[in-house]
Amino acid sequence: MRISPKKIFRYALIAILAMMIFYYFYPEEKFPPGITIDKIEVYKSKSKMLVYSKGQLIKTYCVSTGWNPAGQKEYEGDRKTPEGIYFINAKNPNSDFHKNLGVSYPNADDINRARKLGKQTGGDIKIHGMKNGIGFVGKFHRWINWTAGCIAVTDREVDEIYDHTPVGTKIEIKP
Repeated sequence: MRISPKKIFRYALIAILAMMIFYYFYPEEKFPPGITIDKIEVYKSKSKMLVYSKGQLIKTYCVSTGWNPAGQKEYEGDRKTPEGIYFINAKNPNSDFHKNLGVSYPNADDINRARKLGKQTGGDIKIHGMKNGIGFVGKFHRWINWTAGCIAVTDREVDEIYDHTPVGTKIEIKP
């Protein structure tokens, strides 16, 4: 018995849809209660963010970064996520992107790099959730790097990070 190409396509489409639904709703590990994040590491090439407390890895998040993820941020508008050592310098519960944590970019090296190019450094680098109104995208946002240089997680994830990360926490962003 031969299966028609139409049926094969239909079965493949159903299988893909089922996998996407499973991916979207698959529960992720919950953040342990009573933990304070005291260090964050971001690996742009791996699209990963690791959070630590007292030297112990607490959780790893899948992230999206700038549209142009390779290399160091050089100036405003290059769509790159900066690399280096920074600190969480602000928290905004009323962001256009659900909630956000400010990253202390630019530092002195960033300013010098942009000056040499005759450009502005820009700023407003954040760890944030999804644009308000499209939080339903959830984990699917991870499939592409889409920010202008920020580090994006799901709304639920930014809630966790926001609740457990004090201003002053070190964040190291690596290639």
